[in-house]
Amino acid sequence: MSKQIPQELSQEQMDFMNDKPLILLSTIDAESNTPNTSAISWVKAHTPTTIRFAVTNNSRTAANVKANPRVSLTMIALGTVYSIVGEAHILEDKIEGIAMPLSKIEVRIEGVFESMFWGAAITQNPAYEKTMNIDKAIALDNQVFAALLS
Repeated sequence: MSKQIPQELSQEQMDFMNDKPLILLSTIDAESNTPNTSAISWVKAHTPTTIRFAVTNNSRTAANVKANPRVSLTMIALGTVYSIVGEAHILEDKIEGIAMPLSKIEVRIEGVFESMFWGAAITQNPAYEKTMNIDKAIALDNQVFAALLS
């Protein structure tokens, strides 16, 4: 009997994703048709079946999503690695009320795969820190996260 592949996030996965993690986003490059991976932090689990993220609207990632909506998000969390696959669509080319030109993108989840190699567990989640003006970074984060959830 084959194992059922979840098509939505668990509450525990949603809670982790909504706590400012580092997520790796893989797209297909619009020019070279090769895989492209980017680290993103403006990401939220909107519902168990949708994830929203923001990227600069003139970025390679935005162009890639426009050309090919197939994406994979990698989340290192909860002692393992998850590959979340789905189709991405740009909800807003420029998010209103944010000075930076950011696109709001939504992924409809098609599968949540545990992709950690056999016989091992993640013992520490990836961490990052902001290296720019921390007060401005927090203010921008709050604006972007609020926009992603609206």
